[in-house]
Amino acid sequence: MDRRRLGKTGYEVSEIGLGTWQLGESFGPVSDEAARDILRTARSLDVNFWDTADVYGGGQSERRIGGFADSKGVIVATKLGRDGDIFPDKTGYNRRNIKLSLTGSLKRLGGETLDLAQLHTIPTEVLRDGEVFSIMDDLRDEGLMRHWGASVENVEEALLALRAEGCATLQIIFNLFRQDYAEAVLPKAHAQNVGIIVRLPLASGLLTGKWNKDTTFAATDHRNFNANGEKFNVGETFSGLPFEKGIELADQLKQMIPANYPLAQFALRWLLDHPAVSTVIAGVTRPAQLRDNVEATKRDPIGPALIEELKGWYEDKVKPNIRGRI
Repeated sequence: MDRRRLGKTGYEVSEIGLGTWQLGESFGPVSDEAARDILRTARSLDVNFWDTADVYGGGQSERRIGGFADSKGVIVATKLGRDGDIFPDKTGYNRRNIKLSLTGSLKRLGGETLDLAQLHTIPTEVLRDGEVFSIMDDLRDEGLMRHWGASVENVEEALLALRAEGCATLQIIFNLFRQDYAEAVLPKAHAQNVGIIVRLPLASGLLTGKWNKDTTFAATDHRNFNANGEKFNVGETFSGLPFEKGIELADQLKQMIPANYPLAQFALRWLLDHPAVSTVIAGVTRPAQLRDNVEATKRDPIGPALIEELKGWYEDKVKPNIRGRI
């Protein structure tokens, strides 16, 4: 698989990465063996960028990655800032607490230094204040992590993070149902040599095109308990769209794309056609899903006429239905 430079980190990362929220069983049960199968498949496909967080399964995702024997050459990115024991009610972003959080991740993942530590959708006002950026710089210089970045919820937060010279990466919600970053953020990030990590590329699965309005999810799945933003930011589930509207829009998309082109691969190809994008992370619960994602890298780029049509469709049909800040 082709690799791309992850901004100023200098890391060469696979175009398709692996999101590991699911290894913390946030989408339903995932056995240890199933988790190992997913990680083994990632290695066999040369998927060398894995993204996790301290709160995925209360550290379970990090522990599973840390305990995986064949991880040589893999770049592991983790996140901090949403552990309620360390940052109650999303407060307390001081040096002591941040170092405590990072030290915990390092212990679970193993090794001496974290490859990449990302602020995990911390409050906008904390980003606006900016002190947290200096803290991350200091802890990087101490050797706790090699690089740091920020995972953000919206365009404003991305632009705030880009003010910090030390910010090496941005992780954003970017997909056919959330296109605003293309013009508002990507050019600036590219100019500043900040790597772009795309999360929720398939809008929590809506862009697989495999569901209908009767599809249901397990009680432990965030697509059930956070469908309307009941537990955390509504944009993290279905990219902020009401589920039934998302199904309707996905059906429209199927009519717009070339025949015999799986919607999920088309959605991933659309992302990869943005040169500023470094890697696209999609969570999978089965190895076959990861293989399908990697196939998108082999597809031809999407033509400019269709890209313009999709942009207009987004502005007219999709954007007015998105809940939460874009």
